[in-house]
Amino acid sequence: MVISDEVQSGLGRSGSHFWAHDRIGLAPDIVTIGKPLANGHPVSAALKTPQTMKTFREAFEYFNTFGGNPVSAAAALSVLAVLKDEDLMAHAAATGACALQRFQEIRHPWLADVRGAGLFFGLEFVTEDRKPATDFVADLVERMVHKGFLMNRIGRHLNTLKLRPPMPFRSENVDALVKALCEALTEMPRPARAIKG
Repeated sequence: MVISDEVQSGLGRSGSHFWAHDRIGLAPDIVTIGKPLANGHPVSAALKTPQTMKTFREAFEYFNTFGGNPVSAAAALSVLAVLKDEDLMAHAAATGACALQRFQEIRHPWLADVRGAGLFFGLEFVTEDRKPATDFVADLVERMVHKGFLMNRIGRHLNTLKLRPPMPFRSENVDALVKALCEALTEMPRPARAIKG
């Protein structure tokens, strides 16, 4: 059984597909989605193939006190309408391509890789001896928080800066983010070489 968690990557964030699993050609048995489905209102969903649902219902009796409440359903439907009406998936593709190019232009001796799809990015850092720059990225996250940008770390060694801007992110927001990131990298105690972005 394959379960695809689309909480962070779904709803058009990749810019090319509504679900990230479609982008890589995966056909999961179950898809889960939560927080962004209603823009912060507490709602989540689990989508299943007919066969998976049939097997589940034959094996278990399912009950949910708050499942399908009308307020949460209305909030989720409103978000889906905005995604469609404002064509935010195409927006994610265009703005994401611009942001990815700007991130790839950043020069830093420990920046080993920049990757992304739509509005989902990873900037991987390693030291001069090619070891994961885990502590460096942890400090970088904190510096960016103080500059007004929320982000996190990801990866086996937590040495990849994970950026997942909101779907309405615009080119002026990209400019502000890149400027703050270059400032933060310049302020970092190691390495001492100048940062360009």
